[in-house]
Amino acid sequence: MAQTVCPLVDAEDRTRLTAIVGDRNRPQKHVQRARIILLLVDHQPVLAVARQTGASRPAVWRWQQRFAEQGVDGLLRDKTRKPGKEPLPAATVAKILALPCGEPPGQATHWTGRMVAKATGVSLRAVQRIWQANRLQPHRIRTFKKSNDPAFAEKVEDVVGLYMNPPAHAVVVSIDEKSQIQALDRIQPGLPMKPGKCGTMTHDYKRNGTTTLFATLNILDGTVVGRCMPSHTHKEFIKFLNAVSAPSRPASWSTLSPTITLPTSIPKSGSGLPNTRAGCSISLPPPHPGSTPSDAIHRYIREHNRSSKPFLWNKPAETILAKLTRLPVSSE
Repeated sequence: MAQTVCPLVDAEDRTRLTAIVGDRNRPQKHVQRARIILLLVDHQPVLAVARQTGASRPAVWRWQQRFAEQGVDGLLRDKTRKPGKEPLPAATVAKILALPCGEPPGQATHWTGRMVAKATGVSLRAVQRIWQANRLQPHRIRTFKKSNDPAFAEKVEDVVGLYMNPPAHAVVVSIDEKSQIQALDRIQPGLPMKPGKCGTMTHDYKRNGTTTLFATLNILDGTVVGRCMPSHTHKEFIKFLNAVSAPSRPASWSTLSPTITLPTSIPKSGSGLPNTRAGCSISLPPPHPGSTPSDAIHRYIREHNRSSKPFLWNKPAETILAKLTRLPVSSE
């Protein structure tokens, strides 16, 4: 493409071009095009204009031709061009969205992006882009559990009532247990993480014994009381209840015998409702070499109780029961 025209700029166009160059809020491509025309009007050679503006000689010729045909407005608009690839047909897009909603082929658990790309004859990135635009995630599954307890509603109201309206002169705690806790340790010490390298650990491990944890969460201050015992029977549970009731008595009640009441039965398949998991499902750090799992649990509970916070339940029973209407209807 060679120089075929010589731009002629009147006073009005020169004023507009100068204003574009001096405008700091203008896109840089508009500023570059205006500088090209102003330098050409000053009778500078094309090669010098290209060096000063950072453009190629064909680009200088192109904007010179555009200015001669359309004026200053032509410098501020880009010509439309056809896309590099034609968009996928609507039938192909519909098939990409329909396949993951059906049964996967063979023994596959779900449709993957590569499987859909192979079945439809498009690229993997095209499938991912269409799925993302339509919020389709075949690899994700949201689980649910619906209790079949006929008295589920009444029990939910009782449990939630304990949290939102606890009885006077009483301490409400959540109790849970976790049996067969085993502490695993690596057979050799690993190397720590450092810049450019991740931490290391051996593949093999050794067991440091097992224990059973009984724990309670005091909703008043968020503290956890835990005891590790070797067995998992009613005797250990009663022993744990006696240990829990001792620190909850005020000094003025030292001569009274506390009464432990279990007024509420948990709904069937609703063990997570009374927040027992929140009080007892703690992420334990690995035990120190030579220590037992009980040592690690007790050490973690002590650290947790130093910064514990009250547990606040703010969801009424009506809100919980209203979610039952969103669950799928049983096929039975």
